[in-house]
Formats: sequence, C-alpha cells, structure tokens
Amino acid sequence: MRIISMPPIYAFEAKHAAAAPALNEWCARIKRTKCSHLHELRKIVSGSVDYVGGQCMYIFNIGGNKYRILTSIHFNRQVVYIRAILTHAVYDEHSKNGTLLHL
Repeated sequence: MRIISMPPIYAFEAKHAAAAPALNEWCARIKRTKCSHLHELRKIVSGSVDYVGGQCMYIFNIGGNKYRILTSIHFNRQVVYIRAILTHAVYDEHSKNGTLLHL
C-alpha cells in the first residue's frame, strides 16, 4: 500500500519523539502489504485496527495503545491517507465530544 500523507507523521514525531519507533514500524508494515479488506489488514499489519463510521476511516492503535492513527484507506487503489495522529488521551477527548469524524 502507498501512504500519500506523510507530513502528519513528521509533525507528530517532532512533538512526540517517543512515538517515532512505533510510527516507523507502522509505516514499514503498511508499505510492505497489499490488502483488499479489513480482515486482511488485521492479519498482516495490525490486529489493533478498527473501522469507524463512514468515510472509509480506519483507526490503528500503536505504541502499546499510546497513540492512534486515523486513516482513510482505499483498498481498490491501495492508498492510505493519514487524517490525524493523536495520543490516546486526545483521541478519547474527541471521541467523547463526537468530533472524531471531523478530523
């Protein structure tokens, strides 16, 4: 798969240096894989990925569940678009406020 939005990763790593190894591992796994649906993605990339709402949003838990990567994935084109990267606490805040789908 191809990641077409790396700037959010670079920005998050700049603020949260401890997240860099987990983000780099996630990127490497995504780039090595070719998946056609969520179940394959869970097997190959991460068991900690969930589909949330519409808009093709998939949320990955990485770094021992310390961070969340919100993505849009288009399996037919093998494209991953990073919508946001959040700490677990910030993710929970957006989840409670109902603003998660607007990121």
